[in-house]
Amino acid sequence: MADHVPTVLVVDDSAFMRKLIAEMIELDGTFKVIGAAADGVEALEKIRLLGPDIVTLDIEMPRLDGLHTLEQIMTEMPRPVVMLSAAGSELGQEMTLRALERGAVDFVRKPSGPVSIDLATVRSELFAALNAARAMNLAGVRTPSRPTAGVDTPRALATPSRPATRVVGIAASTGGPRALGEIIPHLPAQIGAAVLIVQHMPRDFTRSLAHRLDLLSPMVVREAEDGEPVLENRVYVAPGGYHLLLTGSPGAGRLRLDSSAAIWGVRPAADPLFSSIADTFGPAAIGIVLTGMGRDGAEGLRKIRGAGGRGVIQDRESSIIYGMPQAALALAGADHISAASHMAQLILTVLNSIIDHDMTNKSSGNA
Repeated sequence: MADHVPTVLVVDDSAFMRKLIAEMIELDGTFKVIGAAADGVEALEKIRLLGPDIVTLDIEMPRLDGLHTLEQIMTEMPRPVVMLSAAGSELGQEMTLRALERGAVDFVRKPSGPVSIDLATVRSELFAALNAARAMNLAGVRTPSRPTAGVDTPRALATPSRPATRVVGIAASTGGPRALGEIIPHLPAQIGAAVLIVQHMPRDFTRSLAHRLDLLSPMVVREAEDGEPVLENRVYVAPGGYHLLLTGSPGAGRLRLDSSAAIWGVRPAADPLFSSIADTFGPAAIGIVLTGMGRDGAEGLRKIRGAGGRGVIQDRESSIIYGMPQAALALAGADHISAASHMAQLILTVLNSIIDHDMTNKSSGNA
């Protein structure tokens, strides 16, 4: 029996873009386009009629936009959805992030035209996203608990800017924005540690991700800047296009942005961050590997655990893609395995255990 060729429905309000995307999808016969739709209303009708395995969904469309179409798809007839976003649109970036939080497996920036210089890049990214869709764990798409946007108390008063003596490093890729949305907004304003995030995304989207998490979270969330001190009760997101590194020591850490070659095909990559965390903070560190394709973070987590830090891995059931967590577990092992929805409380528990461990060591040393 021949292997099943995954079928795709292409949804875009531009007839030209529907044709271009369909041609790219069918380039080598890995996927088959079985239909197209010009807006969300038509898309829902075609999904019910044709039952595609995967849907590529434009963000900005008339009648029913991509975000609301996605919500209906995931509620009524769940299947992998890849979002298509126009480059340079702030509204599109914001809606893309919301779509990823609501269950879209990945996103791709659309080409700017038929002879666009980025056409080969878009084709490569589209195939990567479609392959991620094939590996998607639909059971991991649950409605996340939604924190109230905004913070009632001034965060400048609630979060003193002392140098961090403990650090939490987080690696995330495909499915990461959704997992981060279940973790970061549920951390309290004062956790007594700095949080450093590597999410595989282009620059404009990492900025939007930081802004969106900041609006939803008690802690201040910002894109990391080169040379800035690492402060507790702050969340730093690695900017797209740069590796994020940690230098110094506990209580005297600084961030460094590095533009050296991509690792595992991505920049930022988590392995350089985790390795630098192991070197600088050692036992005062937690490394966390969340959902994603590939194996980024596995070697870095091994180094964190080898330096006396703790390792936390997202469980298979809640991971949209179990590739990165599985690779990290195989190479580095883990102190804890957790669903994303339980991760915020686990982080607090592990941070408290680090404090208890330090106090015990100091007491033993003074005895």
